[in-house]
Amino acid sequence: MTRFRSFLTVFLFVATVSVGADDIAGGKSPSAVVGSFQEMLIEVMKTAENTTVKQRYENLEPGVGRSFHIPLMIQIATGKYWKQATSEERVNLASAFKRMSISTLATLFDGYNGEVFRQLGEKDGPRNTRLVMTELVKSDKSTVSIAYLTRNFGDRWQIIDVIVDSGISELLVRKSEYNLVLKEKGIPGLIDLLNAKADQLISG
Repeated sequence: MTRFRSFLTVFLFVATVSVGADDIAGGKSPSAVVGSFQEMLIEVMKTAENTTVKQRYENLEPGVGRSFHIPLMIQIATGKYWKQATSEERVNLASAFKRMSISTLATLFDGYNGEVFRQLGEKDGPRNTRLVMTELVKSDKSTVSIAYLTRNFGDRWQIIDVIVDSGISELLVRKSEYNLVLKEKGIPGLIDLLNAKADQLISG
């Protein structure tokens, strides 16, 4: 995947697999959730050259829903505008954000070059969260550090942010990008924009 590293700074939803099947299925730990999603992602990558964007989207969608808390992520990314939105707008916005995120993944993960993902452990994060520390080892042996911020939602842990190379968080990037649209067109404008981007990517 020639665009793999650039994608990490745009919208990275990868994880690592080194946990038991029972833990993965139940989402009993942050590392299990991260591992479960990466296992599915690797399979999508391995078959990407023989599948369409739409097929990869369909294969990725279940894992994204299980592993990431999409409503909280878009709530954080939209800040004060989320509080002003109606219940219907919040549902539509979360759906649009999910569609755009998965379609981006389906478009950019278009092959497999023997990448390996390693879990390096967990540590406490801010406000009762846990960080899952991982690294991506590429075919040329170079590495990319990836940290996943997870939170417990009662019955399972889910990912709520991704930090690459100890840099800025994915949600802060999204918040900066969406702010101008929200100022000019509000929540309905952002919903339309995200859905339009998703439609364009999936149709390709």
